[in-house]
Amino acid sequence: MAEQSKWLSEDWLSVWVGLLVFFVALLGLAGMDALGWVVTTRVWTDLGTALAPVSKAYGGLGGVAALLATYGVTLVVLTIGVTAAGGNMKRFAIGYTAVFWLSYISWIIGSYANFAVTTPGDMQKFGISWSLRLTAEGGFIVALLAGLFIGNFMPGFAKWIEEGVKPELYIKTAIVILGGFLAITAADKLALATSLLYRGVAAIIEAYLIYWAVVYYVARKWFGFSREWAAPLASGISICGVSAAIATGSAIRARPVVAIMVSSLVVIFAVVELLILPFVADTFLGSEPMVAGAWMGLAVKTDGAAVASGAITEALIMSKAAAAGIKYQPGWILGTTAAVKIFIDVFIGIWAFVLAFIWTRYIDRRPGDTARAGEIWTRFPKFILGYVFTFAVAIVLALSAGPQLTGSLRLAMGEANTLRGLFFVLTFFSIGVNSNFGKLWEEGIGKLAAVYVVCLFGFIIWVSLLISWIFFAGVMPPLAS
Repeated sequence: MAEQSKWLSEDWLSVWVGLLVFFVALLGLAGMDALGWVVTTRVWTDLGTALAPVSKAYGGLGGVAALLATYGVTLVVLTIGVTAAGGNMKRFAIGYTAVFWLSYISWIIGSYANFAVTTPGDMQKFGISWSLRLTAEGGFIVALLAGLFIGNFMPGFAKWIEEGVKPELYIKTAIVILGGFLAITAADKLALATSLLYRGVAAIIEAYLIYWAVVYYVARKWFGFSREWAAPLASGISICGVSAAIATGSAIRARPVVAIMVSSLVVIFAVVELLILPFVADTFLGSEPMVAGAWMGLAVKTDGAAVASGAITEALIMSKAAAAGIKYQPGWILGTTAAVKIFIDVFIGIWAFVLAFIWTRYIDRRPGDTARAGEIWTRFPKFILGYVFTFAVAIVLALSAGPQLTGSLRLAMGEANTLRGLFFVLTFFSIGVNSNFGKLWEEGIGKLAAVYVVCLFGFIIWVSLLISWIFFAGVMPPLAS
């Protein structure tokens, strides 16, 4: 079991689950609607109309049955995977059951018309006089708040379901699925998509060169942290949150408590950014939607919070634009966030190798120590391979297929994207449950938080905004046909 657990890490598990969804969806190209039974949530005033199967071909199934089927299938697939990766089958099944139902109830609540409706026409359609205009993605925020309540005021219950609280697994699976959906979007505007990729790479290189060095300097010189603490702090705050903090801590052989404390801090501030930055972006960057998307990818740490922020930002900006008569194609703002975040993750393994080389060669040199090139692969986030694969396969199919096959491909990726939404809401809820502010404060996280506050709000947010503006200003998402 040890070898199996080592092979099937949570990172690899997200790849296999995401690919399973992707390939099952592709059966639609052969005329098999294999995912049409998945539940989808509609904006509602009558609760009886809130749920439905994603495909009309399964309309006779009904919304409640589709929800039960979605729960049952995801429970079986994920329980098998988590068990194969060394998890406890019974405890995960219990935890996932609670996480699924509380998350989905939150999504249904967030889809209520007074929360979700965005345009005056839709308000008239639903017979309402006001709306918070959060779109259906408002359910993500409800799920986050529900998770925060449980994590901070119901610690016993949070402990009971903790085996099913896996935000990294859920968001990485969602990103693998997202690759196929974004490929269909990119195929229509290939030149624009290629330009965005180049801009994303350039922006990430700028961020690495600026962020890490400044945060490391602040932690060492202003707050007096040792190198053991300063390096994971610099990676966690400036690069990619939890993954970067853990990879850096391992690369420099820091004590486990260092990565744990830094990772916990990253999750807390990711929640704060998630609740604030999308609305700031909507208010001030509504006329520069791609800048807003890139800003979420550069400023918000952890994959889950960053991509989730991109989803909310896209929903808010598209809603405001639609009210003004401008209809953007969906997926481009979120795709920009995801692309920027993916490039950040790609460099984690390389950066961990660089730090391991410096530490073993110059700082903490021990007899026989060398930094192996294999460390790059060890630290490389494997879910990125899944994202690249689904994107590549889908875009090749889209560019080479005839009109009829392209239509089937769009439907297939749309159904897969419904499950991506499910994994998103599971991520939001799980992030909230993991954010026990009181416990972390008791563990002495205050001084670390001070470094985070100074660096994040002192320059990271603003520098990332500047970099996003330099590379993405004037680039607009295509209009919906």
